[in-house]
Amino acid sequence: MKLSQVAAQLYTVRDHCQTAADLAATAKKIRAIGYTAVQVSGGGPISEAEIVAILRDTGLTLCATHEPAATILDEPEKVVTRLHALGCKLTAFPFPKDVDFTNSAQVETLVRKLDAAGAHLRAAGLTLGYHNHGIEFVRYRGAPALDYIYAHTNPRNLVGEIDTYWIHYGGGDVVAWCKKLRGRMPFIHLKDYGYTTENKPNHCEIGQGTLPFPEIIAAAEAGGCQWFIVEQDTCPGSPFDSLKISFDYIRAHLVSG
Repeated sequence: MKLSQVAAQLYTVRDHCQTAADLAATAKKIRAIGYTAVQVSGGGPISEAEIVAILRDTGLTLCATHEPAATILDEPEKVVTRLHALGCKLTAFPFPKDVDFTNSAQVETLVRKLDAAGAHLRAAGLTLGYHNHGIEFVRYRGAPALDYIYAHTNPRNLVGEIDTYWIHYGGGDVVAWCKKLRGRMPFIHLKDYGYTTENKPNHCEIGQGTLPFPEIIAAAEAGGCQWFIVEQDTCPGSPFDSLKISFDYIRAHLVSG
């Protein structure tokens, strides 16, 4: 993994990306930390043209986005239009918030629509990924639902954007999942898994938790991963401080150049 492949997920700093002016200030802070790429997610109603201009002026590459789940499933043509306007080829389905994984009809509908949406994006030269949380580790037909999603979609239509924290939270092995999705995982969310003194799991900066990141990075890189995206859902203080702690650890311990 090269440092130029490390990106910041703007969802981490979502409260600071609600207006174009805020996004511009945020982009400068992220670039000052050392990141050269970002994934757009969780921001306010900022036009594609403004996003492109802000990132260009700041020297940040837009490596990927997250788009609304319903839009991806039911109006993929809108996703195509947006990604083309952003000059971005990679996006991900963010969260199956309305899916009951004990309801087979709902699961089958989700899988069918993901595959169809991915085919629509692929025809336009774009790629759809799936971003997991812990919910996809509910058992479905004898295995975690996440296994079923990938097994019943065309790898050309749906790739993986696994989240290291949520894979572990759900009971999965992150390294094993990187190997399982070999050749099908162009991006990954890097997020460490820690515990509080109240014996509760919490999101923490890379290198501050329990996940074996040297092994994770090696497995992801061997499988063709192109973007290693740092995300932290909740931070103990400033999210910019958390992004810096993660970046500094990655630069010191995980990159090859």
